[in-house]
Amino acid sequence: MDMTFTGRGLHVTDSIRGLAEQKLAPLARIEPRATSLELEVINENHPRPGGLKRVEVSLRIPRKTFRAHAEADEVPAAIDLVRDKLERQLRDHHGKKRPPHRKGALGYAETEARSEP
Repeated sequence: MDMTFTGRGLHVTDSIRGLAEQKLAPLARIEPRATSLELEVINENHPRPGGLKRVEVSLRIPRKTFRAHAEADEVPAAIDLVRDKLERQLRDHHGKKRPPHRKGALGYAETEARSEP
């Protein structure tokens, strides 16, 4: 899975990068088809000293993109919140998978046999 890190208003340090890789890597186990993960760390101008840190993440799989964002005083706390939100979205997505359609003439023959008295 390809990970991209972007910072707006603050520099993404190696410690933030390593922490994010460590905390978001288990998402690849939940969804092995994940192709890329984009993480953006934003320093919000907020009345609090130091402001709020906002983390936005988008996880791409074929035909679907999962997005989540969270705000916290520190970047690691925001990453934890985002991970929980993405994990919930992935688990809900797996629960919505439809069973495969029956293929071939066998399904047609069964319906014809049932309809004849």
